[in-house]
Parts: sequence; C-alpha cells; structure tokens
Amino acid sequence: MEIRSATLEDAAVIGAIYRPYVTDSCVSFELQPPIDAVMAERIAEILPQLPWLVCEIDGRICGYAYAARHRDRPAYQWGAETSVYVAASWHRRGVARRLYEALFERLVEQGYYTAFAGITLPNAASVGLHSSFGFEPVGVYRNAGFKHGRWWDVGWWQKALRPYEAPLGAPIPRARISLRMRG
Repeated sequence: MEIRSATLEDAAVIGAIYRPYVTDSCVSFELQPPIDAVMAERIAEILPQLPWLVCEIDGRICGYAYAARHRDRPAYQWGAETSVYVAASWHRRGVARRLYEALFERLVEQGYYTAFAGITLPNAASVGLHSSFGFEPVGVYRNAGFKHGRWWDVGWWQKALRPYEAPLGAPIPRARISLRMRG
C-alpha cells in the first residue's frame, strides 16, 4: 500500500471512485458527478496549499483523501476540512485509515491545528472511522440537503491535530514543504 500525492493525471481514476458516492448515495451532496476536467481543476486548486493523497495497491489507485479550506475568513486558516473516499471493492481493508493517517501527518507538519469533517447522516461507517481517529461531534445541520427524494442531516465533527497555542505564523503551503514530505 503506497500513499502519494495526487497528480492531475489521477483525475479520471479519482472521478471514477467518487462517481458512485454522487450517483448512488447521499454521502456527497453533488447531484451530478464532475467530469474528469473538473476533477483535475479541483486537484489543481487544492494542491498548492493542502494535501490531496491517493492510495495505490499493486499500481492501482483504490482511494483518495484531501483537505480543503474550512472557511474563508483569516481567523479560520488553522483548520482544514477533510474527506476520504475509497473504491467499493476496497472497503474495510484499511485504505481509508492509511489515507487519513498520512493526511493528518501532513496537516500537522504544515501547521494546522484542527481537522473538520461533515458526514451525511446516517452513515455508521464514516462516523466510526472518524470517531476512531478522535473526531468528536460538534453539531448537526438538520435537513441540510435534499437528494434522492428526501432531506438529509449533516453531522459535523472535529479533531485537534496538536495542542492549541498561539500560532507562530500561517500554515505552510503544501507546495513549500513538499520536498520534505513523502508524497
């Protein structure tokens, strides 16, 4: 199992992994899966600042995880929203766990303090994964999205990545420390 930074060339495979989460479930609130070019744009937008990782097994990408800005206001800059998606054939094999371990390691190295996650409810598998990493529930947006003929709640979780103290500076952009990081 190899964890590495995503590249723009990975966009089609990442899109294929993500597609069933859009079309067959309410895990994602998107109504149409993004085309490969849009997925490449998303990767290109995130990578300069935050990690976007893929997991390869035997040369095949079987999952991905990334962090994104939590909110736009400057005082929020030390928190990142995290997401992980795994191809159905690789569920329950430790892929999500390895991706999240690597993602959190990189966020700490960059200087982030808090990871946030939004989970469409109910979703016992995602709640279990996040809880196992020390995420704690902080609230629920009731009836936050309408998809597949019904309203869905979104639970919000957060995890401290390091002790809270006055930051010495803004988080370090991923691109500036990528040479020190493993992928």
